[in-house]
Amino acid sequence: MDTGFIGKKSSAAGGWGALKSCGKQLLKSGTPLSGARTLLKANQPDGFDCPGCAWGDPAHGSSFEFCENGVKAVAWESTEKRATPELFAANTVTELRKLTDYELERHGRLTHPMRYDAATDKYVAVDWADAFAEIGSILKGLDSPDRAEFYTSGRASNEAAYLYQLFVRLYGTNNFPDCSNMCHEASGVGLRQSIGVGKGTVLLEDFEEADAIFVIGQNPGTNHPRMLGDLRRAAIRGAKIVVFNPIRERGLERFTDPQDKLEMLRGGATDIASDYLQPRLGGDMAAVRGMAKVVFAAEDAAIAAGLPSVLDHAFLAEHSFGLAEYRAAVDATDWAQIEDQSGLSRQQIESAAQIYMRADRVICTWAMGVTQHVHSVVTIREISNFMLLRGNIGKPGAGLCPVRGHSNVQGDRTVGINEKPPVAFLDALEKHFGVAMPRHEGHNVLAAIGAMLDGSSEVFIGLGGNFARATPDSPIVEQAMRRMKLTVNIATKPNHSHLMPGAVSYVLPCLGRTEMDINAAGVSQLISVEDSMSMVHGSAGINRPASPLLMSEVAIVAGIAEATVGNGVVNWSDLAQDNDRIRDHIEATIPGFENYNVRLRKARGFHLRNAAAHREWNTTNGKATFSTVALPAETVHQRASKGGGNFALQTFRSHDQYNTTVYGLDDRYRGVYGERQVIFIHPADLEAMNAAAGDRIDVVTESTDGIDRVAENFRFVPYDIPRGSIAGYYPELNVLVPLGSAGDESDTPTSKSVMVSFRKRQAA
Repeated sequence: MDTGFIGKKSSAAGGWGALKSCGKQLLKSGTPLSGARTLLKANQPDGFDCPGCAWGDPAHGSSFEFCENGVKAVAWESTEKRATPELFAANTVTELRKLTDYELERHGRLTHPMRYDAATDKYVAVDWADAFAEIGSILKGLDSPDRAEFYTSGRASNEAAYLYQLFVRLYGTNNFPDCSNMCHEASGVGLRQSIGVGKGTVLLEDFEEADAIFVIGQNPGTNHPRMLGDLRRAAIRGAKIVVFNPIRERGLERFTDPQDKLEMLRGGATDIASDYLQPRLGGDMAAVRGMAKVVFAAEDAAIAAGLPSVLDHAFLAEHSFGLAEYRAAVDATDWAQIEDQSGLSRQQIESAAQIYMRADRVICTWAMGVTQHVHSVVTIREISNFMLLRGNIGKPGAGLCPVRGHSNVQGDRTVGINEKPPVAFLDALEKHFGVAMPRHEGHNVLAAIGAMLDGSSEVFIGLGGNFARATPDSPIVEQAMRRMKLTVNIATKPNHSHLMPGAVSYVLPCLGRTEMDINAAGVSQLISVEDSMSMVHGSAGINRPASPLLMSEVAIVAGIAEATVGNGVVNWSDLAQDNDRIRDHIEATIPGFENYNVRLRKARGFHLRNAAAHREWNTTNGKATFSTVALPAETVHQRASKGGGNFALQTFRSHDQYNTTVYGLDDRYRGVYGERQVIFIHPADLEAMNAAAGDRIDVVTESTDGIDRVAENFRFVPYDIPRGSIAGYYPELNVLVPLGSAGDESDTPTSKSVMVSFRKRQAA
């Protein structure tokens, strides 16, 4: 029986709907008053960093620097509900596995370390010391350290992540499957090739100076709502905001700032996008190539007419390499290919390019709508090419801005969570700690899953996250998890990864970001994180722990490390009691962290210097380098359009979720309420199939590997999306994403490029 329904979409993002949602979430947590007090310390110098997105904090931050999804994240973590041993005593793992992600996590915070008992199919409480001892014993018993996988979620602090990588490398492997592998890996790879650093080049203040902002493949209204405030302020002062996104997203159209009293009282809203273009799935590179073609044509016309150049020739001559070759590649790309692949008209692309050429300072920002395709790396190279043409990298109000997801996914990579560690970093570790570090390349996420499936890996340890639900090919990953000799999940709440136990399985409960971490000396511990703008700032919890048995992530990592590698090189207990000591080690081994402990305690922290932002290019030729790659021979949309009833699918978040965490069942910006098993599709595509809104279907992956991938019982929702493209929520649709389909050079699952068809459901 259907419980959900399709209703009216919000007229604008934010506004009264956001405030009502905040109140609803606080009431749902069971602690509305304490939750409200907690929020006043979110993203504040003397408070905690929001455990949600990685959008930057303003230097002039207000006491209300949080957003609707930040409220959801805080309420989710600070709930009064508890997942105690009694819950697991009353329910087998098999029974708990029947719950949805939403239902499972609503049981609340984990309170005790738990070990799986295969005889009863239940988790039972254990002592921390016993847990560490058995985990260490199994790790020491493997015939090679490379037979263990050490996953990291972007929620982990710099201190926990650094300690984790140090432990694992002392153990002897570089197997670091990381959430970066599934989201912005293409950004890191592409930007390193282009500008010499795998991070964005802008500061939050640059959004106050930009004349134009290009937003490609992202939905800030749901994924990083505080960004809407910066886009709104830019729009109000006259900056042009050009959006490339297949889906019409309310937050990129109109936004009502809940902090603007007049706008709220008048029921008004601010228009965000000056131009909203809807490319077909996978068509972003063609769209950007088309804009570059317009820029070169304008340059030729200007020269012929004796007018000032359109290109920034001084910048290009001093700072770039390969312009002539790139120009040749652009000239060789005809408009017919650009229009067919992008799904946009030449006139639309020319209009967007005119905005670019009229602007002196341009920011280009993107997210996973760009990074989860086969050709994502070359798309990011193309974005960089485009920005180089007029010198829009390395000057105020301009630059490249990949927007990360989880709050410290960028920081984790900075402090060493990398299956391909830089040689300089390993050299620094060896010099500082006086021991050799493993030099061979480790496993990323897809390689780790492959090793778990073929038996070459026997242990999985997850520092946060929900690995089994975040990864593609869900049933296959479950098989891999259950084959393990040992699985360990460090978490705040129960999730489905915990319900896929290996022969020995532990769930170890940790402190949340909002909770105080008091060491043995009675001192409250400070952690640090790095946002998308490379700002490093402190975070200190203010709430009492959900259980007296909770340990910090740092302490849990130290406990496992001491039981596994001993204290010969590092005194793990000492580090677990004092995060300042961990930061001393970071300072000694990673450039940019000089005087770490002092600078961290200043309001808003400090900025990690970005060489490319200063027009210093750490590339092989010492300059920003143009890519000359041709457009893809064919995108997923073009393949799907050849007939046979196929469609190009992208997965994305509902407004009531963050990554795999589902806060509720509504998506009011898209008009969906009480349901998640929906497929957004163009009305004309429904009509062509003789289908109607609300029809139930199964979604089937079209692949050649012989695996039958089916997502059952989904409902059609008519939506403003290009014909031939469809969309729906993950993790429910991850079952359709093949492990064998990954981005070139990035090895990222292609969750925005899945070719599918529909199968009618049989009458019950």
